[in-house]
Amino acid sequence: MTTEKIDNISVTTQANVYFDGKCVSHGITYPDGTKKSVGVILPATLTFNTGAPEIMECVAGACEYKLAGSDAWVKSSAGEKFSVPGNAKFDIRVAQGFEAYHYICHFG
Repeated sequence: MTTEKIDNISVTTQANVYFDGKCVSHGITYPDGTKKSVGVILPATLTFNTGAPEIMECVAGACEYKLAGSDAWVKSSAGEKFSVPGNAKFDIRVAQGFEAYHYICHFG
């Protein structure tokens, strides 16, 4: 089931803008201290580095991702998630002409 709304959170109002505006996100904090980010990736191919493990949840649009050590691009669409290990790199791409990839990043 796709997350459509998150209640009872604190939102960082200043956006995190990466890759010349191709990725924009906002940090959110739950009452228990859990931190996540919500954002959008516009058509581009980008490489991210993780600190902690992450779960990327697609809430709208779609992307393809490639984890470090793999040559395979895997599609992730609305309602789907993929996991990225900590201290790793991964590539993500959104094709030109397609809807942006809207996501929630769950930090682990």
